[in-house]
Amino acid sequence: MVENILEVKNINLGFQSEDNFYQALYDVSFSLSKGKTLALVGESGCGKTMSAMSILNLIPKSAKIISGEVVFHGENILNKNRKEMSHIRGGKIALIPQDPMTSLNPLYTVGDQLLEVINIHQNLYGDEAWSKAIEAFEQVQIPDAKARLKNYPHEFSGGMKQRAIIAMALACNAEIIIADEPTTALDVTIQAQIMKLLKEIKENNHTSILLITHDLALVSENADEVAVMYSGHIVEKAPVAMFFSNTNHPYSKALLKSLPSNKSDMLDTIKGQPPALNQIINGCKFHPRCNFCMDKCMQEVPELAVIAQNHQSACFLNN
Repeated sequence: MVENILEVKNINLGFQSEDNFYQALYDVSFSLSKGKTLALVGESGCGKTMSAMSILNLIPKSAKIISGEVVFHGENILNKNRKEMSHIRGGKIALIPQDPMTSLNPLYTVGDQLLEVINIHQNLYGDEAWSKAIEAFEQVQIPDAKARLKNYPHEFSGGMKQRAIIAMALACNAEIIIADEPTTALDVTIQAQIMKLLKEIKENNHTSILLITHDLALVSENADEVAVMYSGHIVEKAPVAMFFSNTNHPYSKALLKSLPSNKSDMLDTIKGQPPALNQIINGCKFHPRCNFCMDKCMQEVPELAVIAQNHQSACFLNN
């Protein structure tokens, strides 16, 4: 039986404005298995990044987790205090943020920043820490590792910066890597190299990866499982092969149809726009854009239900 290293259970989260509270996540639940990759997919603004930041409790000051749990090694880490969470972040659970260009401090060498992480999370100093840093750089295939550790971030390309951030996760033996759109700011060739590197880390170290992306091509090649989000709800969950061969939810189907195809020069589009955070939509949040909308869809919110083994979908068409 595959061990679940992380379980996100019924996270409800919202934002407080001056006069109103706007809910952004609705009972978001998913699990991450040891040594596996779960892809969290959906359009921009659907709640992917906020779901991931909830795991690390790195949400904005205006945001509040109303209810739910994040269970890591049997403990709800949302109950941890600031000091306890600082040991988990970067050490046990590492984050690869969206923009590698702004993720490193320009005032310090890349080596100093890597050594600081090693000092804090591995309690290594001096020559031991330096050796660990060189080893981490070599693992992520940064050439001339010893010399490159003395460089400043501006001397690194975008791909090299991303590798340096991944090296920090490796140096701390992180059990989980949260990769938030890890290839967004990189060209296609470098994207492939970064994803290949993450795949090797997963296979060699049995690291679990939460991949946040809107790129379904990346998902098909790199993920073991898929969770599709729309407007703060998870609407479909399935193993990757089942998802692409037997897609169920109308939103998931629409996403797949919008991918480029050799069969046609025209791209299918999803009509309308995702709802704004302050927009009130009764029933299924996708119903204004759905080609299969029924009266029931405008009145009730469908529950995420099992439709086949390991396959869940939130749609009244399954009833």
